[in-house]
Amino acid sequence: MNQNSNFRVEAADSGREWGAHTAGVLFSAARRELRSTNFFVRGRKLELGHEGLGEPPKPARGPRALPVPIAAFGLIPRLLSAILLLAFATGCRTARPGAPLVRTGDEIIVAGKLFHTGTPVVTWLDPGGYDAYRVERRFSPVEESSWEASKAAVKALTTPNRYNSRGAALEPERAGAVRGGGWELETLREVVDQFVLHFDACGTSRQCFKVLHDVRGLSVHFLLDLDGTIYQTLDLKERAWHATSANTRSVGIEIANIGAYAPGRDAVLDQWYQADGPGRTRVTVPAKLGEDGIRTAGFVARPARPERVRGSVQGQELVQYDFTPEQYAALTKLTATLCQVFPKLKCDFPRDAAGRLVTGKLAEEELAGYAGVLGHFHIQTNKVDPGPAFDWERVIGGARRERR
Repeated sequence: MNQNSNFRVEAADSGREWGAHTAGVLFSAARRELRSTNFFVRGRKLELGHEGLGEPPKPARGPRALPVPIAAFGLIPRLLSAILLLAFATGCRTARPGAPLVRTGDEIIVAGKLFHTGTPVVTWLDPGGYDAYRVERRFSPVEESSWEASKAAVKALTTPNRYNSRGAALEPERAGAVRGGGWELETLREVVDQFVLHFDACGTSRQCFKVLHDVRGLSVHFLLDLDGTIYQTLDLKERAWHATSANTRSVGIEIANIGAYAPGRDAVLDQWYQADGPGRTRVTVPAKLGEDGIRTAGFVARPARPERVRGSVQGQELVQYDFTPEQYAALTKLTATLCQVFPKLKCDFPRDAAGRLVTGKLAEEELAGYAGVLGHFHIQTNKVDPGPAFDWERVIGGARRERR
């Protein structure tokens, strides 16, 4: 560390608590290094000589010594605490070439940057992830998966890409600047202001990706499986194809759930849900689908409410089983994260004048002016997802608490 360097400190209180002995050691070492350093606190120069640095805190005696807050030691120790943290962060010690940068497994990728969510996330870069950047089909035999073979075998696949650029939301000069994919986070924040929720009508994330990528030539940013595992298939800078007119401004998620059906046309629910003791229901993935792809070994999926939920969407009476508690927990954290990352994305859902959920498509003017979390049915009249069972208050209320 250069003893004649200048540091500009705007906020010194780190908010952490240190043991008195540890604080004393750090204080003494920092004092030796920083006697000749000039500090600027909110624009005013602070001269630190031997006297200005004061004495280190005295350690508490006895085996039950309690942690002592750094803030209790006065302004100068707090300044030194912040400077030491800054020094470690800015290069007093550099990583050796080839040293791995370890992720914790809860990060999402936004314009190339990582953001923690607090819940497990598997990206397209990870083993077992789903990669929407690939042009070949994921689940066909390898020798039949190339783009040339795929477009001949599946008529719905008309282009090798299942996504494109959000650049249409920008003026031509700026759109040209991001054409190669080089989005700045701040630019992306100007564009994204909606989070669209879907049920996948496939039952599992594995089956959903197969249908989207291999069969329909579509994409979505996130998949949420029955066990609460989130899969990210694209960087959020990409324009995924999941919600027609909302694609340019939205992030989308497909939540594993076989869907909602009109009474009397709901036989598929009997194939996916079975009674499992008094007041208990479990999800049973039909054997014909093969491997379910659920990441948590031995996981038993149960809807948050054991009985079918009946409700109206788009004026249609529908029945549906609820999502799993694990899905609600993960979605709540992801929603909080997205609302934090994208300031224009409000942590709320479309409400009527009485504050209740709007259960049909928004008028075009409302949709154009709406920024927040919404369902696929708010965008298109021919959609009913995420369905009548989805607990909007649970997710939005939980996300708001997460952000406090």
